[in-house]
Amino acid sequence: MSTEPGPHLGPEPDDDLTVVRVDQYFPHPPAKVWRALTESDLLVQWQMQGVEGFRLEVGHRYTMTSVPRPNTNFSGTIEVEVLAYRAERMLSLRWSDPSPLNSANWTVTWSLEQEGRGTRLFLVHEGFDPDDPAQVMARKIMGEGWRTHVMRSLGHALERM
Repeated sequence: MSTEPGPHLGPEPDDDLTVVRVDQYFPHPPAKVWRALTESDLLVQWQMQGVEGFRLEVGHRYTMTSVPRPNTNFSGTIEVEVLAYRAERMLSLRWSDPSPLNSANWTVTWSLEQEGRGTRLFLVHEGFDPDDPAQVMARKIMGEGWRTHVMRSLGHALERM
């Protein structure tokens, strides 16, 4: 797996504190990567608890859970809504924290592009408030998590398929 920026999104601009961008190459065809992003029995191998409630249906809602992080006002609960998708090309989700202490209302969009025999996977996680110190911290933590733990876990899931 390469973590080098691709030709489309480039490196994450340091001055844009509202978004996390990840560009990851996987040596697997788009159909396989799409399955890992959209089939609940595969999602449970690399995403948060509760993802087994996912359905590829616009408007569908489900809840994921993780460890609360008081330094970011994260309650440990993420309410998710499927906003849009184009099979084997794009999946867009709304993520929000139901806690009144957390103003998180983010959009997480996965985009897939065939590259040779593999797939260039782009993640855009947007909606961070640069004026909220807790969201600035959340962006930093989540950016590192997406780039390391999540992409590595997704890669392992793809290898097991």
